[in-house]
Amino acid sequence: MIKNIYQRKDGRYEARISLGKDNTGKRIYRSLYGRTIAEVEQKLSTIGECEFAITEKTVKEITLEYLAAVKSRLKESTWANYRMKTEKHIIPAFGSANYCQISENSIYEFMERKKRQGLSQRYIIDIIVLLKSIFRYAKRIYNIKNPLDDFKMPKVSKSDVMVLTELEQKRLLYQVHNSFDEFGIMISLYTGMRIGEICALQWADVDFSSKIIHVRKTLQRIHNIDSAKKSKIVITEPKSTSSVRDIPIPDCLMQLLEKYRNHDDVFVISGNRKPVECRTLQYRFSKVLNNANLPSVHFHSLRHAFATNCIALGFDVKTLSEILGHSRIEITMNRYVHSSIERKRACMSLLTWVA
Repeated sequence: MIKNIYQRKDGRYEARISLGKDNTGKRIYRSLYGRTIAEVEQKLSTIGECEFAITEKTVKEITLEYLAAVKSRLKESTWANYRMKTEKHIIPAFGSANYCQISENSIYEFMERKKRQGLSQRYIIDIIVLLKSIFRYAKRIYNIKNPLDDFKMPKVSKSDVMVLTELEQKRLLYQVHNSFDEFGIMISLYTGMRIGEICALQWADVDFSSKIIHVRKTLQRIHNIDSAKKSKIVITEPKSTSSVRDIPIPDCLMQLLEKYRNHDDVFVISGNRKPVECRTLQYRFSKVLNNANLPSVHFHSLRHAFATNCIALGFDVKTLSEILGHSRIEITMNRYVHSSIERKRACMSLLTWVA
């Protein structure tokens, strides 16, 4: 039943719809918004065409059902990430609310609160994407109206990744080229492998006869909810099917691999049967940068440097994209290839007066 359509202080129009009563007997309403009365009426007509069920379930109940339903088909690390986000953010904010009480407005308000708490825009978007999956589950299983069907996700601003210049990379190589402890840095700079893939790499994954590294697994520290320990290390499949790949080994790196070669079950950068953790490798990298008086950059910037160097050397984008394990070449070009001012200057110098 439509209660009324009225104009709000912010200029938009709002319609309130009765969705029945909750288990306490309190009437539940849902609001629809639009810039004009006609827009609100159009949304109301769309709802009128669909017969959605009304539920007494809370957001927490449906969220826990969703987590139980998807657990068997998700990687352990992915499910642990979902569980952590729901327990830390979604359930505290919406858990006790009746599902039918959730509106677009409440989601926007939630996002603003999280932004004030200092969460990054990318992280907040990830939470909302998970929430949308939960609501799609509720719609599919219970035929409940999804309050986020028309929700407009804010654009995520592209963050600039600081990449070491060519001269800085030379200084870095001079600092690490003879040190086994920093071997992981060399592997990243000359293969573009992700930090988790490098930490999970064992000598069995290195094919010396074919000069190929088989990327088949990655190492992660994940949230460990059902244990006294807050987190644990897992070695699992890479982040996507395209991340499972074979990388030809350049001759310069092959020399080091042959120098440090060990038993198949030994981890390449640890030198024993226990892997080096990602944050340990990042710490080693930060220490090297500090000792070499280089800018403080994240380990992942080495992957960006690799991609940029490959393009400068004439790699075609399709080949580079497959080496990096990307599903689309747009990801490679838009996120991983950076043009230095020297490169821009060299390109611009090719321009001449046309007679």
